[in-house]
Amino acid sequence: MSTIPARLAQTTRLSTSRADARHRVMQLYRDWYRGAPEIIATYSLSLTTAQVRHILRQRFERNRFVTDPRAIDVLLLKSRQDYQETMNCWKQPDHVLGILLNAEDKPQKTFLQKFLEGRDEEAVIPAASGVV
Repeated sequence: MSTIPARLAQTTRLSTSRADARHRVMQLYRDWYRGAPEIIATYSLSLTTAQVRHILRQRFERNRFVTDPRAIDVLLLKSRQDYQETMNCWKQPDHVLGILLNAEDKPQKTFLQKFLEGRDEEAVIPAASGVV
């Protein structure tokens, strides 16, 4: 598919109610869900469509209990921007894999825990390597 910068562009707006925010989130989820086969084909990923959709579902479920409308609007803005960049092929395959495979569910270690281990794990792993 050709890159047309304005094909996925949407104006930024605030949600008027929780129902409106929910509708916008569901629409964004549908866009990501329907775009999974195109993402795999565009970036030549070695993942199946079901795997990508499962990862996308987990990422949306992670923010399921956010109730502040302003926070929801910020999450929508960031995800919509990420969707547009991904679908317009403005990313490298490593960026897409890093987003899909990045396990953010791991508990964060404190400075003292990292100090006692004698190393800083975040400094060892490259940011966009796609390695978990």
